[in-house]
Amino acid sequence: MQTPDKIILGIDPGTVVMGYGIIAIAGKSARIIDMGVLKLGQKKDAYQRLELIHLKIKELIDKYSPHSFAIESPFFGKNIQSMLKLGRAQGVAIATAMSAGLQVTEYSPKKIKLSITGNGNADKEQIWKMLQHLLQLQDKPKFFDATDALAVALCHFYEARSALPVMKKNKSSWEDFVKQNRERVRQM
Repeated sequence: MQTPDKIILGIDPGTVVMGYGIIAIAGKSARIIDMGVLKLGQKKDAYQRLELIHLKIKELIDKYSPHSFAIESPFFGKNIQSMLKLGRAQGVAIATAMSAGLQVTEYSPKKIKLSITGNGNADKEQIWKMLQHLLQLQDKPKFFDATDALAVALCHFYEARSALPVMKKNKSSWEDFVKQNRERVRQM
């Protein structure tokens, strides 16, 4: 693979285990640079965990200089306390990326699964198998949080790749819309 055109950092936020995945894009192909997890379970204090998330995201940004930052949005569960904790972890990750000048994109779990496997209800094992095939991965990770983060990064690549041609072709404004749809415009 030639020199990367773009590097994408994907994050699977968590308050016990946070996954990260970094991919390099060259032309129409992607390759893995790194993936792993930050284990936060040994720290009892919630604020220490948030600080560790901040420091790890900053370290990854400093080390790999990504062009894009993609993160999985939290799914809505029944446990309000878990949602609050997960939202804080996600907020710290987003704030760290934004303070480094990165544009942040969020993807729902269903969107990520659909993008990677073609099935919005795929389980973690199916996501791993597809990533193994797409990125020629060998060793099964100890934590699926790492492959989930890699899936977030790859989803961002697929979404950006498919959206760019459409955006280039459809450079339009309200003025263009009005010109093309005069019969839909009402005078007040």
